[in-house]
Amino acid sequence: MFSPEGPSLRELAVQALSSVEHGYDLLAPKFDHTPFRTPDSVLDAVASALEWDGPVDDGLDLCCGTGAGVDVLTRVCRRSVTGLDFSAGMLARARGRTAGAGPRVSWVRADARALPFGPAFDLVVSFGAFGHFLPHELPGLFAQVHSVLRPGGRFVFPVVAPPRPSSPAFWTLAGFDAAMRVRNAVWRPPFVMYYRAFGLGRVRRELAGAGLRMSLQPLPEFGRRRDGSPRARLVTAVRPAGAVAVRP
Repeated sequence: MFSPEGPSLRELAVQALSSVEHGYDLLAPKFDHTPFRTPDSVLDAVASALEWDGPVDDGLDLCCGTGAGVDVLTRVCRRSVTGLDFSAGMLARARGRTAGAGPRVSWVRADARALPFGPAFDLVVSFGAFGHFLPHELPGLFAQVHSVLRPGGRFVFPVVAPPRPSSPAFWTLAGFDAAMRVRNAVWRPPFVMYYRAFGLGRVRRELAGAGLRMSLQPLPEFGRRRDGSPRARLVTAVRPAGAVAVRP
């Protein structure tokens, strides 16, 4: 992260003391050289799973950042791909990506909690964005996703198995979350970024409450843990034909 291409410690400190939106505006020029960007291995695994299911017409990358997830959608969408983010800086970087042959790509600046679309998409994906939403915001977020999916459309995102309490990674993430809570208690505006606020049990309940039917499939590229459980899985939440959201 502190390579010549990545942000300096001072730049990260300034970002952390900003709002989420302004912080990502500041980080955008160097974002692709940080660990915060979703690794290509995860993007490729999701793309492979989606290609297995066959092509769709129109796709949306929710909280697209600098646009890496849009590349996944261009592999499976025939007609159009839309990247949406509320950081103007991140979208500026995304618009600078080289466009090749394939579906039409467009970029939209908007808040994921108030999507400016009707039911226009067959597929919505998101990568690494959910730590920016507090638990009480998930029902509204998932209801928004439901509203932009066509009947039979899918909301897809990868999840990595959480580290065990006995592992250093668990305490590193717990320490990060604790530091963020202290920062947000004493400093304004808040910077919402928590690693341990997105458990699968809650996700399943909130997706069901939004009228989305969830299923899980292993991402075999990442293997299994000692107990046989997958290291990474793909969440697929389908809007059934004729279903409506239970909650706004």
